[in-house]
Amino acid sequence: MKYTKNEINKIVHDEDVRFIRLQFTDIFGAMKNVSITPSQLEKALDNKIRFDGSSIDGFVRIEESDMALYPDLDSFAIHPWGQERGKVARLICDVYKIDGNPFEGDPRYVLRKALSHAAEMGYVFNVGPECEFYLLKNDEKGNPTLDAYDKGGYFDLGPNDLGEEARKDIVQALEALGFVIEASHHECGPAQHEIDFMYAEALQAADSIMTFKYAVKTVSEQHNLYATFMPKPISNEAGNGMHLNMSLTKNGRNAFIDDKDKNGLSKEAYSFMAGIMRHIEGISIVTNPLVNSYKRLVPDFEAPVYIAWSAQNRSPLVRVPSSRGQSTRIELRSPDPSANPYLSLALCLEAGLEGIQKELVPPASIDKNIFEMSRRELTRSGVKKLPANLFEAINKVEKDPFIAQVLGSHIYDRYVEAKRREWNEYSMCVSDWEIDNYLFKY
Repeated sequence: MKYTKNEINKIVHDEDVRFIRLQFTDIFGAMKNVSITPSQLEKALDNKIRFDGSSIDGFVRIEESDMALYPDLDSFAIHPWGQERGKVARLICDVYKIDGNPFEGDPRYVLRKALSHAAEMGYVFNVGPECEFYLLKNDEKGNPTLDAYDKGGYFDLGPNDLGEEARKDIVQALEALGFVIEASHHECGPAQHEIDFMYAEALQAADSIMTFKYAVKTVSEQHNLYATFMPKPISNEAGNGMHLNMSLTKNGRNAFIDDKDKNGLSKEAYSFMAGIMRHIEGISIVTNPLVNSYKRLVPDFEAPVYIAWSAQNRSPLVRVPSSRGQSTRIELRSPDPSANPYLSLALCLEAGLEGIQKELVPPASIDKNIFEMSRRELTRSGVKKLPANLFEAINKVEKDPFIAQVLGSHIYDRYVEAKRREWNEYSMCVSDWEIDNYLFKY
């Protein structure tokens, strides 16, 4: 929806909004905000609200700390929850330096740059995310446990799906925020759920992913449940994915369509796919950013392990869904919802655009269940694996200068340094598994 400053001022007055949250996202995908009252709204709409960037992970040093928030007026929305204590609205912001230039450490800026590159080539980038999450019980102190709220399975309904009421309230809250919900259902894992919303231009899609996660957690809390987007919260159960359905349009038409091709895909679609596959090992540090992310990317839990594509089955990294016409798209299945959506989409888009510019061709499709293929078959087919852990992902990103080029040195250096530190801390931690298996043996 399009808003002017005057319209936002009027809505805040007429709806008796008490607080306005100026939201932005750090490089690791955490939502941040500066909260103001209506008396400061005019100042905010004139881009004059400042904050200390040195306190935000990956932003700047103390001597460079002052940052300014530039609200995206079209992102204005009133939260549909917690209104008994006064209405709260939000504005999603871009982060700028005091000299009036965009801050190169703002993930939204990185995606804007990628979208500008696409526009120069005549393309609009559309994304439809599929976000999964678990609903877990809280203990008597209100802290989350690993006790799943139900034991339901894929597409189950009540009474097996005990989270159905919470999911209904989440859907209604999202619709009040302007989402078009296409489907919601119980997923494979116990108390695991998925809510799919309509595709959108990539910047709006990334904003929507951030809003989605915030809404899911807030509404779940009202049901005394804890919603987690952790990639693999429960051992031996399905992990949480964030599949990305991607397409390009050119002159208002889906550029991935070719009715004469056996898969219905255009040359641009194949090249876009090839570009992503070429760089996915390096991209993985962003789309799968946690130590825990790689415990989801294992066989037997419907998550991809191998770098392959298919229009026939769901086991490879890239799937071509059966929908055709304007719904023609490719689905990247490796990302998880702990990823920063702005950086993830920027990397996927730039990789795909490079594929188009260089007229890259993907390898032959793997149309059988890739997990049933022998090592010899995989080797013969030239199929490589995704990084097996965060350490491998760090090594891969350091060998692919394309990633630093897209992210910019400011984000790249801080991001990789933080991930290396995370891996080192994890490596030094003694786990319960080690205690259970070694303490009484040695």
